[in-house]
Amino acid sequence: MTTAVSNTQSSQTTANNVSNAATSAAEQSDRFMKLLVAQMQNQDPLNPMDNAQVTTQMAQISTVSGLEKLNTTVNGLNSQFVQLQAMQSAALIGHDVAIEGNTLRVQDGKGDGGFELSGAAKDVKIEILNSSGKTIGTVELEDQTAGRHTFSYDVPDAYKDSTLSFKVTATNGETAVESMTLSHQRIKAVSTFGDTLALELANGDRLAYDAVWAFL
Repeated sequence: MTTAVSNTQSSQTTANNVSNAATSAAEQSDRFMKLLVAQMQNQDPLNPMDNAQVTTQMAQISTVSGLEKLNTTVNGLNSQFVQLQAMQSAALIGHDVAIEGNTLRVQDGKGDGGFELSGAAKDVKIEILNSSGKTIGTVELEDQTAGRHTFSYDVPDAYKDSTLSFKVTATNGETAVESMTLSHQRIKAVSTFGDTLALELANGDRLAYDAVWAFL
């Protein structure tokens, strides 16, 4: 007795088995070919499989296999690119960067930091805060344009060894101007973390290269 296998059921079985059983493009291709041979051996001679349908399925398997090889190649190139970028970025060691944050950097009794304004501001007030959040001093600036700015602050002797932060308030007349605080840090070393270039800062922090707001 000849066992009839409908084209629709056979195709669905092939797709399901390939999807569920295969864990890689190579395994999918092997599994597909075995199922295809089995289907051809058991097909109804009076109702053979559609050649166009088989060709389409084989093309799909080939595409998946090609994409897997392409992904492997791209991952390898990306790894090499990160290593090359790390070598080139070694020249950044010793340079300062601005990153998002509100820590006041203190060097030789002098504090410095930065901020970004979304628009022009007539008045900018920078409050210097101690570890308890208490204001210990202020820096006032006038007529600041939109964009990135820096400031400095003479740290009192009593706070030269303390952890200080700052807060920025910007206004243009009666209108508040949105601002973002920027912490200044020095690059101590450059390394890689997986496929990401990392910068090691003088304060001990480590951050991704693309987290840098600006190089000073």
